[in-house]
Amino acid sequence: MKTTASPKAPLPVPSNDHLTERSRRARTEPMSVLPLGDGLYEVESASDHTYLIDLESGRCTCPDHVFRKARCKHIRRVAIEITEGRTPPPGEIAADCHDCDETMFVDENADAPFYCADHEIFPSDTVVDRETGDRLTVVDVSELRADAVEIGAADTTVAEYATNENYDPDVPVVGAIYPHARVARNGVVPSSLKVYVFPRTRLEREVRAE
Repeated sequence: MKTTASPKAPLPVPSNDHLTERSRRARTEPMSVLPLGDGLYEVESASDHTYLIDLESGRCTCPDHVFRKARCKHIRRVAIEITEGRTPPPGEIAADCHDCDETMFVDENADAPFYCADHEIFPSDTVVDRETGDRLTVVDVSELRADAVEIGAADTTVAEYATNENYDPDVPVVGAIYPHARVARNGVVPSSLKVYVFPRTRLEREVRAE
């Protein structure tokens, strides 16, 4: 006699209950996460205990991980903070934009100053000289520092030039022209226009009207 197999029962619909206790506590418990660089993070729990997390190797100094080899709530919390954009991932640090103090994530080996998307400058952008209020057009953004680039006629560096003394000496040099003129990105600068050089922190990108 042939028997007919009964149909399989439908799979249960997942709910929040399917989260493990560690995952729930990682998301809901008060904790502070401090990035230390080199993929290391410090987590302070609500009980005032502080643990060191090496995220790339998945290790934590808490007892739950050390003795039970578990992916503890502290490792999970760091991962949540990174995924939701509140903590920089390994290899990056949080830094403020020089011009507006907006916090952003940058390479941990990058040199200040840092600029957000609204204040970063490129060739053809219009900038304002903080010293004089004049408007200029950027023709070049160099990787060379202001204290390493010499101004031939003045026999001094850009950083040492009299009107640049109040600006950072270790920032990139920017070349710009007077009067304001349109220069295509990577375009040729007309020979009649003299290029002046400034420490990057002396120039502010002109705010465009919405």
